[in-house]
Amino acid sequence: MRDRARWPRPTGAVLLALVLTVLLAGCGSSGSEGYHGTRVDPPFTVPAVALTDSTGARFTLAKDDRDLDVVFFGYTNCPDICKFVMSQLTSAYLHLSEEDRARIRVVFVTTDPARDDPATLTRYLRRYHADFLGLTGTLPQIERVAKPVGIFIQKGERLPSGGYAVEHTTSVIAVAHGTAPLIWNSDTSATHIAADIVRLLDDRAS
Repeated sequence: MRDRARWPRPTGAVLLALVLTVLLAGCGSSGSEGYHGTRVDPPFTVPAVALTDSTGARFTLAKDDRDLDVVFFGYTNCPDICKFVMSQLTSAYLHLSEEDRARIRVVFVTTDPARDDPATLTRYLRRYHADFLGLTGTLPQIERVAKPVGIFIQKGERLPSGGYAVEHTTSVIAVAHGTAPLIWNSDTSATHIAADIVRLLDDRAS
């Protein structure tokens, strides 16, 4: 059983952003159509913004050559929910066949670029799977990618440890060649995410 997320109380702006995200997903969806996640119709458009991956190379989500990216926006100092979601994505990834794994990429986009440089992202993602890719950049660059797909980011209050939290939407986004047709909430099970990934890949192949 996972711990309850221990976030600072969101500001009014963040609460409004989260409400708008839920409403946008609900209005854009034409029903789950057999998916466990929420279909977005029409799909969100992913901006062609170049970020820096965990190897130090430039990487653009909208132009990736994989059939599907499974994208989560979080940060390495996150005390709870990010660890849970990344563990779920690891389990979902391991549920897939080798052929399907070769067609997708799990991508972790930092919401805290001041602390998450490529080396930090590499160390963090090694805890989950060597195939996972981290992305960083300037905060404005990351926000330009995040907002059009319903992800909102805001630096939170100072913590007793001397650090700070980062408030962010915890959805997982399916990205396929510049569009985001499906989103999962943070409580979606690993088996359901894996089943949706297989169906998305089958839809692309048909």
